Amino acid sequence: MLQVCLNGARSPREHFHLPVRPEELAKAAADAVAAGATDVHLHPKSADGTDSLDPHAVAAALRAVRAAAPGVAVGVTTGAWTAPDTASRVRAIKAWTLLPDHASVNWHEPGADEVAGALLNLGVGVEAGIYSGTDADHHFRLSPHRSRVLRVLAEVTDRSAGGAATTAEALLARLHPASAPILLHGEAAGAWPVLRLAARRGFAARIGLEDTLMLPDGQIATDNAELVAAARAVVEAESR
Repeated sequence: MLQVCLNGARSPREHFHLPVRPEELAKAAADAVAAGATDVHLHPKSADGTDSLDPHAVAAALRAVRAAAPGVAVGVTTGAWTAPDTASRVRAIKAWTLLPDHASVNWHEPGADEVAGALLNLGVGVEAGIYSGTDADHHFRLSPHRSRVLRVLAEVTDRSAGGAATTAEALLARLHPASAPILLHGEAAGAWPVLRLAARRGFAARIGLEDTLMLPDGQIATDNAELVAAARAVVEAESR
């Protein structure tokens, strides 16, 4: 499985093709799926461009992307920065009028169990975000939802090309044995070494403008679709 992460918490100032509005997310998703992505992760945005769990923002993004990429699972963030506190995040989630297929929950953030519980009660799959360099794996191991998540997002925060794969191996060792399928991914210059490792180890992977703006050769990618096409080529080469 290759997930495309369309925008993240980034601003359009960081990349000229960063999708923000629903129609931009729709085109980016359709192009990425055509390039080989099989799953979509996005951050719905408010009118000022910040990440939001507002029911209207979430519904508008989901409706547009599903129309453009029918049959493809679509997920959203529930990061702590999207609302003032845990209670606000849970209230926003419970007010959603259109549900994503899955949503990421970062287990190093406060309120992870409460947020995950609200999602699971709605029938939304949970991607358990376990960041390297945090105690998220410890909290997740103690979580009552550990066996109920859709998958584990093993998130490598080492942004260096030289060290990311080693950091990823250490994170995977801490997650073993995993209670759910693992999606392994990195960021910035570390995104491509980690993607190669995911391909070699048979893990799901992701790529997109949330994780990196760069192609494997260091050039700035034109858009998400170009990143996905490059990732498909890397996965195929590593899987031979």
